[in-house]
Amino acid sequence: MARHPRLVVPGYAHHVLQRGVSGQALFSDDDDHAAFLAWLQEGARRFSVAIHAYALMPHAVQLLATPIDAEGFGRMMQWIGRHYVPWFNRRHGRAGALWSGRFKATVLDANAYLLPCSIFVERMPTAQGLIEDPVRYRWSSCAHHANGVADAVVTDHSLYWSLGNTPFEREAAYRELLDKALTDDMGNLMAAATERAWAIGSTTFVDKLEKQMQRPVVPRPRGRPRRVKPAITDSTLDRK
Repeated sequence: MARHPRLVVPGYAHHVLQRGVSGQALFSDDDDHAAFLAWLQEGARRFSVAIHAYALMPHAVQLLATPIDAEGFGRMMQWIGRHYVPWFNRRHGRAGALWSGRFKATVLDANAYLLPCSIFVERMPTAQGLIEDPVRYRWSSCAHHANGVADAVVTDHSLYWSLGNTPFEREAAYRELLDKALTDDMGNLMAAATERAWAIGSTTFVDKLEKQMQRPVVPRPRGRPRRVKPAITDSTLDRK
């Protein structure tokens, strides 16, 4: 079966996932993490990608980001790979690919899903049992959003700024969201949509995006055609 084309829409927020090949660890120590973040920061600057949230996991990189053009993500990830992969291989005495194929991405209706996606990304270390308190995980943007720790990699989205008029108010509001975590349904929705390159949003958002992209951006329900296209939901994804 042909793979579904990756959906990248300029000016929209996306959840991005890049895994290591065959379970290969992407980071072995602090120096690996720091080097990757330095190249991520520079790559984002070079290719005009705003990084709103991130988490460097042992076997995957999770990003929430907005590109200025359709090629930005691809160019940024390729550029990072050309620098980080050979550096990592030389440092750890290995050879060959480090990424498990191309990165995966889904476009989000920011008004409804940007902050939940940010929580999804930054709680990933806790979800995977790496640390109890996600704010204390050194290799994510969580401390930036919830504890006021400046992070040069991050470009805050306007929806984060809308959480409060002062840094203290924004951090407190974000910690409250973080403490609530996400429902399993929301987490499953984020993961499945990114894996399958489907958009996440309301029916209005989906209709607008399909007109703009001239292609389906959510899975079509099986059976007889329906007059109204539903927004992507857990049940829609489960049918694919």
